[in-house]
Amino acid sequence: MTSSVQAASDPQPGLLARLSAEALGSLFVVLVAAGVAIFSNPSGAPLPAALATGLTVTVVMLAFGHVSGGHFNPVITLGNLIAGRIRAVAALAYVAAQIIGSVIGAALVFIVVTMVPVLTDARAAFGSAAAGFGEHAVAQTQMAGVLLVEVVGAALLVAVFLGATAGRRALPSMAPFAVGLTVAVLLQFGQVLGNLPFNPARATAQAFFSPSWALEGLWLFWVAPLMGAALAGLAFRGMQGLSLGSATVAERPGGSDAINDDFDAEAGIPADAPDSATETAAQPLPATPANDDARDFFDGKKG
Repeated sequence: MTSSVQAASDPQPGLLARLSAEALGSLFVVLVAAGVAIFSNPSGAPLPAALATGLTVTVVMLAFGHVSGGHFNPVITLGNLIAGRIRAVAALAYVAAQIIGSVIGAALVFIVVTMVPVLTDARAAFGSAAAGFGEHAVAQTQMAGVLLVEVVGAALLVAVFLGATAGRRALPSMAPFAVGLTVAVLLQFGQVLGNLPFNPARATAQAFFSPSWALEGLWLFWVAPLMGAALAGLAFRGMQGLSLGSATVAERPGGSDAINDDFDAEAGIPADAPDSATETAAQPLPATPANDDARDFFDGKKG
């Protein structure tokens, strides 16, 4: 899938480039999220971990969004899959890349933690920033409460991403700021409840280097946010169908083609997105490169 923040006139990057961008962006997000959460204090590192992570999400979307679509989070990928903006096998590859990048980012932080003399137990230090519930949460939030907040938070995050990157009136250049601010607000809300990440890849990476309880409760931080992402994706798809069904050919530039092809089925780019204010919304997009064997393989065009 091409980026929602990618110019419509740019050719779609190959799958390897997109997966590399997803891995690198996820690495950066977890590096900052885990590092700032572990080492922050009011005097030495005054920037709150939630805000630092949200700003990092904005940065990586601006830096790599034009390559991969700027997901860096399995819930975003699932939301795009259900909304019909990425293919299933490509989505699985995205999630794998996000997990790999996140684990590498967490490993880098763990190495640094082991080199700080005052942190005598590196795993305990990581556990202080790991997602948890019950006795492992600051507010001792019970499992049902954590599940509810993760579901709702992930749904809101996916809704913001899809809403900010789709449709004729969307401003894709503003999407990184909308998504980054949403992440910052959600993390600030979820921090005291149990360091809720609203990101299964990040939760997995941090759990690997935390005490055993983090891995034991990791399932919740996959099930709950993916449920929220699925709900948001279904809602977006339903609203898109309603909006297309209520429009007439005369009301939509480009006639029936614009109605039937509001999104390119392969790339996930709004087919009506203009490159400038003077271009028409029905300007055709360049074809996806046909000689990208890696992309064809992962997207299911080859055996």
